[in-house]
Amino acid sequence: MRVRQAVGRFGEQVAVAHLRRAGLVVVESNWRCRYGEIDVVARDGDVLVVVEVKIRSGPGYGSPAEAITAEKASRLRRLAAEWLRTHPDHRAREVRFDVLAVHRDRTQGVHVEHLV
Repeated sequence: MRVRQAVGRFGEQVAVAHLRRAGLVVVESNWRCRYGEIDVVARDGDVLVVVEVKIRSGPGYGSPAEAITAEKASRLRRLAAEWLRTHPDHRAREVRFDVLAVHRDRTQGVHVEHLV
């Protein structure tokens, strides 16, 4: 389990660096509540962005976007509502859900796919 956690932390660090390079302001990482966890909360201007980070070392488990099922999307909406409820100082005119797919390949290194 420790290897999996380390891989997840690595993916989230890569994702946060990518978001910052893209001009987003990272507000919070690894926010937890009774409904689960939001990997990253960021701002893109007036838009609050809830980011799900998926890391893959190969094609064996499918694309990271395929891991976002209807159930996972519903959970993310619940998490975003709870985050907004507990952070009233972060009002936003719009909330967006992004997926950051971190692909880790032994020959090509790390590549980030940002799905908006």
